[in-house]
Amino acid sequence: EAIDHVLAGISKLQHEVSDAAEFTPSYDRKQYSDNIKSLSDKLNETVARVTPRSRFQFKRSSIGAHVDMGAPENDPRLHPGSLSRNTQTSSGEKHQEAMESDDTVGDLPSVAAIRDYNAELSQPSTQFVRKPSFSMARNIGIANQSHLHIILPSSAARATASGSLTDLKCCIVDMSVPTAQGKPFPGLALRNISNSLIVAGHVNGPVHITGVADSIIVVTARQVRIHECKNVDIYLHCTSHPIIEDCTGMRFAQLPKCYSIEGESSKENQWDQVDDFKWLKAGQSPNWTTLSDAEALDEALWTNVVPGQPGVSVEETLKKVGIPRQ
Repeated sequence: EAIDHVLAGISKLQHEVSDAAEFTPSYDRKQYSDNIKSLSDKLNETVARVTPRSRFQFKRSSIGAHVDMGAPENDPRLHPGSLSRNTQTSSGEKHQEAMESDDTVGDLPSVAAIRDYNAELSQPSTQFVRKPSFSMARNIGIANQSHLHIILPSSAARATASGSLTDLKCCIVDMSVPTAQGKPFPGLALRNISNSLIVAGHVNGPVHITGVADSIIVVTARQVRIHECKNVDIYLHCTSHPIIEDCTGMRFAQLPKCYSIEGESSKENQWDQVDDFKWLKAGQSPNWTTLSDAEALDEALWTNVVPGQPGVSVEETLKKVGIPRQ
């Protein structure tokens, strides 16, 4: 029990150092890392010392590997100072020592454990804007959250191997910073989201949007597929035709300038070339339209309101950007 308590303490230290990495000088980070490693080593040594050693051991064989001294490569007369016999013997002894060492107490497993960022986000907090680092994760997955304003910091760039947002209600999630720093998602899934604002950032591959209602989505992607959505405004930069299916009340607009990255504007943007797979008649589908300049959100809202303001709740911010749609 005492060992588990110490392990938990070391693990907590590792998490705190990782979370502070983006604003900690490199020299200090190295010092912290060395100190934590020293603690882990001391714990391993202590456990090895107090743990009873097993009485079972392999017996050393008295018969060494046969060496043919008649062979030219083993004849010391042909190879003065040859170490061939010593090499064979040394190899045999090392193998025997390795067999014996199998019965010793090994090091404790690494204390770097999987961190549950969703559980942390669910905890009460006095902060109006939450900034989970995702520094201990490979993927970004936010699920089962409500009434939260979440902005991912640059440290989350190491976790953009894949992304998913699922079962969110009355939330603001901004993933633009980590995905704009040369670490876009290869793919992204948004599912079961309502009354929320999602700034999804940059995606090198497809984005799948399913079951989203009364929300706003901002994204740059190569391909966007939208299923079973209702009353959603999508601010988009897409190099292929966006596809909708079983959707109503969809409105499309160009990506706000503040979310555009260098070199993106030179690529073709087909944000308004929407294909409705459930509208096979000639003429415009009634399930989608484009936002006029007067209807689209002003650039100042994206830069001043969406990032959060002191003392402003997520509900107030959502109301300022028009969620729910009137």
